[in-house]
Amino acid sequence: MRILVCNDDGFEAPGVRLMARLAHAMTPDVWVVAPDRKWTAASHQLSFDRDLTLTRKGERAYACSGAPADCVVAAMTILFADGAKPDLVLAGVNDKRNVAEDIAYSGTMAIAREATFFGVPAIAISRGVPAPAESAELDPLLRLLRALWKSRDEWAAQGHWLSLNLPGALPAPVVQAHVGSDKLATACDVLTNTPERIDYRIRRGRPGTSTPGDENAQIAAGHITVVRHRWYADTPVSDATVAAWNDAVA
Repeated sequence: MRILVCNDDGFEAPGVRLMARLAHAMTPDVWVVAPDRKWTAASHQLSFDRDLTLTRKGERAYACSGAPADCVVAAMTILFADGAKPDLVLAGVNDKRNVAEDIAYSGTMAIAREATFFGVPAIAISRGVPAPAESAELDPLLRLLRALWKSRDEWAAQGHWLSLNLPGALPAPVVQAHVGSDKLATACDVLTNTPERIDYRIRRGRPGTSTPGDENAQIAAGHITVVRHRWYADTPVSDATVAAWNDAVA
């Protein structure tokens, strides 16, 4: 079994070291490719039209000068070009929860999504408090990862991945949550304002919006939340609406 570990908090982040530690408990064939700096709300950008660098940091461990999704691309197309692709991609452990609109903003989620583009199952893990470090928390998390891997035929369909959010204390019950709304970037602080120029900074933080059964509510209740995402999420409109559009352009 081969596991690729990536994150969006940077190669030196505690969370990626923890994820690599968990991966090594599952298999000796673990590769780590992480950005050389922290990315925040990097989303799913790819770094076209500029040179990128992979810097070897250890055995099967590299820092990438690109965005989080670039790390997956580099691993799949360069490091694994002449060998087997990974069987599983683990993203995280992110140093903040990934819920609601973070589906679009999160570099951690982009890593998992990018893995599915290559046909590889992926699990993104996030936590709003420091990543677990003690064996009392790591052991149940490792058992959960092994259970998720064992049941991959139930969730790892093409284009699908799992997102886990960990509560403040482990072990904890695992629940399937739904995606709510807890919008980041709902305000800006204006620094200077002239007729020719406005300088501003997007305000950090989220409002903490929660509805029954969503990820925020379940995390607050002390649960490990699991959401199965898919990148193709088209929602057709009615045939009558399309017919009206055709009438409009006829």
